[in-house]
Amino acid sequence: VQNLMVMRFANRILAPLWNRDNIANIQIIFKEPIGVEGRGGYFDQYGIIRDVIQNHLLQIMALIAMERPPSLDPNDIRDEKLKVLRCIPPLSTDNVVLGQYTMNHAEGQPGYLDDPTVPDGSTCPTFALCVMYIENERWSGVPFILKAGKGLNEHKTEIRVQLKDVAGDLFNRPGKDVGQQTRNEFVLRVQPDPSIYMKMTVKKPGMKLAITQSELELQYAHKYEDVTIPEAYERLILDCINGDQQHFVRRDELKASWAIFTPLLHYIDAGGLPPHPYQFGSRGPPEGDELREKVGHITNLVAKDITWKGNNQDPKSP
Repeated sequence: VQNLMVMRFANRILAPLWNRDNIANIQIIFKEPIGVEGRGGYFDQYGIIRDVIQNHLLQIMALIAMERPPSLDPNDIRDEKLKVLRCIPPLSTDNVVLGQYTMNHAEGQPGYLDDPTVPDGSTCPTFALCVMYIENERWSGVPFILKAGKGLNEHKTEIRVQLKDVAGDLFNRPGKDVGQQTRNEFVLRVQPDPSIYMKMTVKKPGMKLAITQSELELQYAHKYEDVTIPEAYERLILDCINGDQQHFVRRDELKASWAIFTPLLHYIDAGGLPPHPYQFGSRGPPEGDELREKVGHITNLVAKDITWKGNNQDPKSP
C-alpha cells in the first residue's frame, strides 16, 4: 500500500490519467478463503464492514484519491486524506450488497451459522460490496467499488484501476476481424506476492494484424529476489518505535470515516438489509457482480490475469 504514494506522485505517466476524464471505476478488493473459524463471538458484533471496509479499505481509497500533499510530513498527508473523506456522502443502501457464507457440502466446509461461536439466526454480513463516490472536481461520477469477504474463492488484496474505453475504436470496423479491444487496467496487488501490472492491448504475434491483451508486469519476488519484503504489521510496529504517524489514522479522519458508514450500519443492525447467501469457496453473492456491472465495471475476459496463474480461478475472479 505504501507504493501508492510513490506510484502516484513520482511517475509522470500516471498523473494525467488520474481523474474522472480517464478512469471508469476503481476496485479495492479484500478476499479471504477462510471463515471466522471460532472467532464468531467477536466477529458477529462487528461484521465485515466494521472489520475491514470502514478502516482498511477506506484508508486505501483515501490514498488513491487524495491530492498531492505539500510534503511527506504525516500531518500533510493526513490533511489530504481528510479532504477526500469529507467529500464522500453517507452510503446509500442502493449501493450496497451484503452476503453471508453458507455450507459447502462438496468440500465439507461449514457455513457461518454452523460455527458454534456464532449466535443462532445471526444476520451478520461476512461479505460486503459498497459503491462509493467522491464529490469533488477530480473524481465526480467515478465509482469506487470496495469489496471484502470471508469464505471466498481465494486470498487476495488488490487495487484495480479500470480506464475508460478508447474513443473511436480503430480496430472495431465492419469486415475487420482483428480481435476485441478491451479496457486498460492498472493493478496493484498488495498480497499475496506483491505485484504491479498494467493490462495493455498489443498486436498478436504473426503475419496478420490481430490484437490481444497482455500485461506489463512487475513481480517483486522476481525483481528483488535478495530483498526481504516486510509484512504490513512489521512496518507499522517500526513506525511506532520511530514515532512516524504517517500510516495511522488521526482523530478527525476517524470521525469523517464513521460519518460515511454510521447511518448504513445502524440500518443493517436494525435488520433493514439482510445478507444474501453465498456458498463457501465461491466469489460471493451474484448480486455483488450485478451491482458492480450496473455502475459501469466491465469484466475483462480477454487477458489471463497474472493473479490467476497456477490457481485455476474463475476468469471473473476479481
